[in-house]
Amino acid sequence: MPEFTPAAAKNLHPGEHLTVAAAPGLRLLATAATRTWTYRFRSPVDDRIRQVRLGHWPAMGLGAAIAAWERAKQLRGTGSDPVLARKAQRAAQRAEAARQVLTVRRVCDDYLAAYQGTVAPKTYGELERLFDRELGTVADLPAADLTRTHAFELLDVMRGRPVVALRLRQGLGAAWDHALDAGRLPPSAPNWWRLVLRGKLPSKGKTIGGEQTGPVKRVLSPEEVTLLLRWLPNFSRDVQDALTLYLWTCARGAEIVAAERREISEEEDGWWWTVPRAKLKMRRNPLTTDLRVPLAGRALAVVQRRLQAHDKPWLFPSVGRSGHIEQKAVGVAVWMHMPYSTTRPLEVRPRLPVTHWAPHDLRRTGRTLLAALGCPVDVAEVLLGHLPPGIQAVYNRHGYDAERRLWLTRLSERLESLA
Repeated sequence: MPEFTPAAAKNLHPGEHLTVAAAPGLRLLATAATRTWTYRFRSPVDDRIRQVRLGHWPAMGLGAAIAAWERAKQLRGTGSDPVLARKAQRAAQRAEAARQVLTVRRVCDDYLAAYQGTVAPKTYGELERLFDRELGTVADLPAADLTRTHAFELLDVMRGRPVVALRLRQGLGAAWDHALDAGRLPPSAPNWWRLVLRGKLPSKGKTIGGEQTGPVKRVLSPEEVTLLLRWLPNFSRDVQDALTLYLWTCARGAEIVAAERREISEEEDGWWWTVPRAKLKMRRNPLTTDLRVPLAGRALAVVQRRLQAHDKPWLFPSVGRSGHIEQKAVGVAVWMHMPYSTTRPLEVRPRLPVTHWAPHDLRRTGRTLLAALGCPVDVAEVLLGHLPPGIQAVYNRHGYDAERRLWLTRLSERLESLA
């Protein structure tokens, strides 16, 4: 990577960074609006790679940045993690400030404490980060003094990020309900988060090349599926196999990357992948059962090859914390090969002939192909792991194993004819 000079800093493009030879780990990162000094290091606490922000250039010059880097480096040398230490300090400050009064931040913290363990760690972590980053000036406001204007102004300035604003609004609304139910707030305190900007934060869709694509639910045409299937070998083996399973099984990405050896079985009618209820999106619904996925065609070939390739418990093993590759990694790999992707612009790589799609769109494409083949709606929805609507879910407890195998086999044959 190029080293720091004032001229190089001015010419940095968003996403690029400069290093300092005399200070390993010290970087100047560029965004569209700022140049930020950071210290990137391996944590002595949990051996994870982290980075801590030191200040903005040019307000913080090279000398001051090296001095801040030296202090952070010395803290790391004592066995402490500068990032975790800073978080602990902020948490202590928040706790001390909130000790005398129930603030908005404390309402959120109380809700997070009750929320933890009831949802997946990823879902909990996303809400925790949302509260950490987006509460702004209302964080230290006494919760009982929150007005409709406060709630509106916090969300209104986020209209350019409608999805984030909507999630924050939902999270704060749930936190307020929890505080009211627990008697922490007076019964007369309105839950303004449920009332302001209702239905007025619609998603604008992705921004690609400076243009809004709109909230499109993408389905690949048969011609696009043909192009994509022939292009798949340009991806890494992990990504190619994951995308193949998206199409051949119509499973969710989170279920695919977390598939385990023990979930695969050979039965009288063929091979099956049984996804435990605990891994399913609808796992909290008491009517949800394990998802039975028959393996046919390329899906079976992928699974059998991966079972024979190693003896690890995961079909898609990784050195990360979870033990398997992450769903996001598949999406990032697809994005990297889009012709309009500007990530790592100097890296030469093949570009996809089929654009404006994400891995989850392949699940939607598989469902659409099933409909075109004449698959009954109830069978197709069962294949996707959806519960029947209304009272049907209570009374219709048929397993549909034979129907699942029949229609996924027909889907496999259709995909092979396209390939």
